[in-house]
Amino acid sequence: MGIKHPNTATSYNNIGEVYRAKGEYDKALEFYQKSLAIKEEVLDKKHPDTATSYNNIGMVYKSKGEYDKALEFYQKSLATQEEVLGIKHSDTAQSYNNIGEVYKSKGEYNKALEFYQKSLAIREEVLGIKHPDTATSYNNIGEVYQAKGEYDKALEFYQKALAIAEEVLGIKHPNTAQSYNNIAGVYYAKGEYDKALELFQKALKINIAIYGTAHKNSEIVYNNIIAFKNNFL
Repeated sequence: MGIKHPNTATSYNNIGEVYRAKGEYDKALEFYQKSLAIKEEVLDKKHPDTATSYNNIGMVYKSKGEYDKALEFYQKSLATQEEVLGIKHSDTAQSYNNIGEVYKSKGEYNKALEFYQKSLAIREEVLGIKHPDTATSYNNIGEVYQAKGEYDKALEFYQKALAIAEEVLGIKHPNTAQSYNNIAGVYYAKGEYDKALELFQKALKINIAIYGTAHKNSEIVYNNIIAFKNNFL
């Protein structure tokens, strides 16, 4: 096949995926960039697979905390997807979401909301209002409002995410537990401690049932409860 074949690019990409999962980000970049070079030459810069490479490189830069570089590659991915796939495609929605994630990490909350809301609008229309990805958008918007101290708005979106999780994924799913934990955090911030404790305990019960007591997800919620009790009980 040769070193300039799409299948070779896929192999480079897959190796990059493994290094990214291992947290070896510089090695991941090395292989993602080899994959990208082939795709740009063989498939063209305006191909969905090339957009995927831009996205993958953006993810690595985000993990490295190099947010401006992450934005550069996420925006390249978005531009290709908007042109090739259209503005009402789930991949385009994911790119809007990814850009929102970077702005949130940078503390630019209004920009984060702008892109999260674009992602949400597509997901509601294309995937429906009861889809897990739509729930993710609601959750992400809730996180931004919580970071801005707009707790009632945060609750509004967290509760939308929870309603989907409970109905579509079930009450014993990790995403449902995460929603309970998120809502509990807002009630805690609002000083509504009884409600916070109730929801922390719901989240903990689900996580223990799924993962056991030693898993990090269980430990996070358990530590939230311990901190709560130490401060207020």
